[in-house]
Amino acid sequence: TRQNKGGKLMSAPSQTQNASLPASGLRKFWSDFSESPTAVIALFVFLLILFIAIFAPWVSPSDPYDLTSVDIMNSRLPPGSEDFSGNFYLLGTDGAGRDMLSAIFYGLRVSLGVGALSGFVALVIGAALGLSAAYFGGRFETITMRIVDIQLSFPSILMALIILAAFGKGVEKTIIALILVQWAYYARAARASALVEKNKEYVEAAHCLALGNKRIILSHIAPNCMAPLIVVGTLQTAHAISLEATLSFLGLGLPITEPSLGLLIGNGFEYMYSGDFWISIFPGVALLITIVSISLVGDQLRDMFNPRLQK
Repeated sequence: TRQNKGGKLMSAPSQTQNASLPASGLRKFWSDFSESPTAVIALFVFLLILFIAIFAPWVSPSDPYDLTSVDIMNSRLPPGSEDFSGNFYLLGTDGAGRDMLSAIFYGLRVSLGVGALSGFVALVIGAALGLSAAYFGGRFETITMRIVDIQLSFPSILMALIILAAFGKGVEKTIIALILVQWAYYARAARASALVEKNKEYVEAAHCLALGNKRIILSHIAPNCMAPLIVVGTLQTAHAISLEATLSFLGLGLPITEPSLGLLIGNGFEYMYSGDFWISIFPGVALLITIVSISLVGDQLRDMFNPRLQK
């Protein structure tokens, strides 16, 4: 207990009350998020896709890239077919005799992994540059933001094609290309938020306490800029997945040893005119569902964190 100015005893907040604060915050977040049934459905669809991608080796009917279990005689079987051994193929097989359902599960794993990793690294780099540009200003801000403006004036696919044409194919090179394409979006969002935050009283108080610039940026300004960065990160992850699929479809992305959904679509495209549509269509549907579910979640987060839409 403690005394207020009038001399009355007041009880201090208990540990139980303090522990309930994060829980109440999560409840409010979920209450706001669940106002859109479409976003809730999209979230559960994405969580299901994420589960399949993480546990693909265990939930897939077979390993589509195990040469000992792939028979070329089973190539281009239509959906719902069985081979001579009695193996059932729900989505059919591709030109190499691989189970399409298993290939899609493994492709989701690669596509989500590349998109998430490139998005996270781009977020770190872009946020660091954007926060620093807003905080320090001057020539550093001018140079950084002019580079951002120049990069954003070019289409993302064009930038990625130029980078991969110079570096070549490969998982690491594709991730580097996606990072170089995405960081500017995070830098612009971080700078815009930091320009608002750095003029607030808590930053002035931190200056009065003689705190270092690094501590002020990382411990005070950055946490208050995370909401718009989370929104941008969600939308950019969907963009990175679609961009990687486009590059792989064009033959400039991932190698055949690391098949993503885009590469599966590209492999089946040559069979479209022969009537074997499922080889390309089913991976395309999986890619579409993944991108749409992530985008719908990102749109709902954007509406939640938009101060103009706050009740």
